[in-house]
Amino acid sequence: MKAFGKILGLVILGLLLIIVALGFALTHLFDPNDYKDEIRQIARDKAHIELTLNGDIGWSLFPWLGLELHDAGVATLANPTQPFADLQMLGLSVRVLPLLRREVQMSDVRVEGLNLRLTRNKDGHGNWQDIGKAAPAEKQGETPATSTGETGQASAGTEKPSQPIRLDIDSLTVNNARIEYNDEQTDKQFTAESIQLSTGPIHEASNTPVKLTAFLASTQPAVRVRTELNGELRFDRALQRYQFEDMRLSGEVAGDPLQGKTVTFAAQGQLLLDQAANVGQWTGLKVSLNQLRALGELKVNDLDKTPQISGGISIAQFDLAKFVDSIGQTLPAMAEGSLSKVELVSRLQGTPTSLALEDLNLKLDDSTFSGRLAIEDFDKQSLRAQLKADTFNVDRYLPPKSAAANSATSARKAEVQSSEADAMAGAGTTPLPNAPTKGAWSTDKLLPVERLSKLDVDADLSFGQLTLDKLPIHNAALKASGQGGLLTLSSLRGELYNGSFDASGNLDLRPNTPQLSLQTKISRVPVERILESQGQTPPIKGLVTLNSNLTGSGNSQKALIDSLNGNASFAINNGVLINANLEQQLCQGIAVLNRKNLGSTPRGKDTPFQELKGNLTFRNGVASNPDLKVRIPGLSVNGNGDIDLRVLGMDYRVGIIVEGDLSTNPDPACQVGDRFKGIELPLRCRGPLELGAKACRLDKDGLGQVAAKLAGDRLQQKIDEKLGDKVSPELKNALKGLFKR
Repeated sequence: MKAFGKILGLVILGLLLIIVALGFALTHLFDPNDYKDEIRQIARDKAHIELTLNGDIGWSLFPWLGLELHDAGVATLANPTQPFADLQMLGLSVRVLPLLRREVQMSDVRVEGLNLRLTRNKDGHGNWQDIGKAAPAEKQGETPATSTGETGQASAGTEKPSQPIRLDIDSLTVNNARIEYNDEQTDKQFTAESIQLSTGPIHEASNTPVKLTAFLASTQPAVRVRTELNGELRFDRALQRYQFEDMRLSGEVAGDPLQGKTVTFAAQGQLLLDQAANVGQWTGLKVSLNQLRALGELKVNDLDKTPQISGGISIAQFDLAKFVDSIGQTLPAMAEGSLSKVELVSRLQGTPTSLALEDLNLKLDDSTFSGRLAIEDFDKQSLRAQLKADTFNVDRYLPPKSAAANSATSARKAEVQSSEADAMAGAGTTPLPNAPTKGAWSTDKLLPVERLSKLDVDADLSFGQLTLDKLPIHNAALKASGQGGLLTLSSLRGELYNGSFDASGNLDLRPNTPQLSLQTKISRVPVERILESQGQTPPIKGLVTLNSNLTGSGNSQKALIDSLNGNASFAINNGVLINANLEQQLCQGIAVLNRKNLGSTPRGKDTPFQELKGNLTFRNGVASNPDLKVRIPGLSVNGNGDIDLRVLGMDYRVGIIVEGDLSTNPDPACQVGDRFKGIELPLRCRGPLELGAKACRLDKDGLGQVAAKLAGDRLQQKIDEKLGDKVSPELKNALKGLFKR
């Protein structure tokens, strides 16, 4: 037995020596470079690719099956003269015996100078789509045909699914690789250059350290990115589970969209792809973009159907204005310090075509918003918003007035001040102020029509306090929608200075000229507070109630006012005419009629009234008011005239009916006797609207008519006294009629 064992050992040793000798002979006596043509033909027949071997082939057989290619290229059979990939060197070696067990045990795999060119032509066909396909019929003659026997044998029957090959690689190194993608349909190009990839040992179900660096670039727009990726890759193909642990991505971006600025970015976290469960997720998410910092997690379900995105995000407080500047963008001009404190916390829900921020908590400067914000369709820009805010000042985010608008405002103020200096309401002996001529409205473009016409929006907003055009609105609520160029304001309501308002309307951007319609209801709002908020000196105080239905067209303040049409009704209760002592002017008129001189000085500078009301009809920016009525203690006022909104001017004729002097110590010259009761004293009001009653003067022409009427009434009284009952009533009436003519 010992002899047999010794003999068997010698036989095995001899066989091993023979195998080694054969391997030595094969690798030293057999040169694969002599068979390049056969190798190319096998590549055409079996892989359906055109293989170019310009360099030498190096190889080893046992115990490693080694291969080293130099200066090689690969093309499709459809375009054999245009390689889509080439490389300077590929080196790898595989253990021979494990291959028999369907195990791949490889040493270091090295790829040098890989150059991959992907192209999509003008018809939308990519060159990579031809990989592995047989040559077209017209090119079959250019390459030797595959034997029919082999083809038939390969296609006959169905192969049983093979077991996955087990991988065991010491490392993978890729140096100086380049990938280029050209799209002839869009004339765009994307490249990844100087690609460096290195890994540790690659084994199933174990962590593999990975490091990747590259320079990415694109055209139209021109953008260049330097990036570095690190982490540990873990995969289990049997479970279809892939993980990238401790992933860290960082780099810099520069290019035309950034206007010469550089953006630094970083991202990290744990990535998981579970194909069996059709789930992907990113946990421990950390992202930074210049000064922006965010934390969160993302999960994607239903990868085999329509992916559903969920997760959460938290963005730490940052200066949005500075961030936007750091990425080369410009925000519209707004107040100093705006968008300096922005913070966000929200849950995420989405699909490939939509994204929703649920349970949103957004801090914007001094305001806090909560609710929901969503884009239901990225292509249509379908915006949906249901938000509540504690306070929000819209004015600080609006652009300031342009130089042209400020110039127009200054010119108008100068005109008003000049008229006011000439007016000096006081005794009312100065001439009427001139009618204003300076335009009161800006010609600046109001709305970004093209952008708004594309909006698909549905908004439901509420505010504890909303500041709009310097007006502090409490408990404000807004509901608006827009689609296809028609924007609808369903409701804008709130409380203003202990009063209330409600507005609705629509803006139609579909015609060449925007069309606006607006309905408003204002109830018991102090009119002087509204005027003061606009920087105007109020000529009147009181609680205004207004109902209006107006239309206009255009895209500037001036155009809208010039085309303003519609109607309105108004009433001001418990009011005061400021700096306008109508009583004094009336006393002066009565004194003239009494042929006496006033002996007292004015007792006050304002005129209180109980009610001021009327109706307005708007025609191309001019409001006609045929039924102005004012009730003042001791007298009543009737008036009619026009308010020219284009220049904010007025022209009124006012009749004052004296009901009696109710003061405790009346001026003798201003006493109203029985014969003056019911007499309508005429005033004319003309000038800038801001002057209010200060622009009113005694109408001397109308006063002459009043004097004539009074003289006629006095003569009638004397006739009655003289004739008594001596004449018939018919004669008396005839005589009265004669003197009333």
